[in-house]
Amino acid sequence: MDRRTFNTTLVAGAALSMMGGLSFAQTPASRPAPARNVVLVHGAYADGSCWADVIPLLQQAGLNAMAVQNPLMSFADDVAATRRILALQDGPTVLVGHSYAGMVITEAGVDPIVSSLVYIAARAPDAGEDYTALAMKYPTPPASAGLVKANGFAQLNEAAFLRDFAGDVDPAKARVLYAVQGRISDTLFNARTTVAAWRSKPSYYAVSTQDRTINPDLERFMAARMKAKTIELEASHLSLISRPREVAALILEAAGRSPT
Repeated sequence: MDRRTFNTTLVAGAALSMMGGLSFAQTPASRPAPARNVVLVHGAYADGSCWADVIPLLQQAGLNAMAVQNPLMSFADDVAATRRILALQDGPTVLVGHSYAGMVITEAGVDPIVSSLVYIAARAPDAGEDYTALAMKYPTPPASAGLVKANGFAQLNEAAFLRDFAGDVDPAKARVLYAVQGRISDTLFNARTTVAAWRSKPSYYAVSTQDRTINPDLERFMAARMKAKTIELEASHLSLISRPREVAALILEAAGRSPT
């Protein structure tokens, strides 16, 4: 199925749904269109290599997987980087976001080529929502205390990264991840989405029950609000590294595939 055919099919499916008296946005857990592509978007304090353990599992299942390299200079730049990778896909595509990248896929995921969304311990704001205000309704996660700002950029200090960001990752590997973490603009988290793709796309969510970067109860709230197919992993914020098989299995489900 080429992009034009997929777009036509998506519009027709939405129209049929509306004729039945229930909009597709109200049933995001509906079976997504089978996908052959996956675009993976990393969050703050990371880069595209954080998907290195997930990508081979997707490839073994016959999917084309590509990771975005976010500049982390502004939300608009990150959305643009994701859109550039989406433009390279040749058919239905699962869009996956970890952590802060949940905002990115919430904005970029309205692209008609996106067949479903997968959130991995990720932000999932509604259109125009102040995510910081939403997060303040829950106890502040410990990682927040380790944020260090200098010269207009921010990063996690080593103690917070190892303990609160990558708590269940092998310490030697976690130190490597700390060394290559993406430094973020200290205004990055001030942005707001203008749309909420999860209101119109089948959505999936992996909650990290041992998360010390985003409160797990906040993750559960966002997953429930979007009516996502939800799994819970006994993992740190970096479940995509500590639990790659379970994360890949959720992505495969979103792609209409069976895990290998």
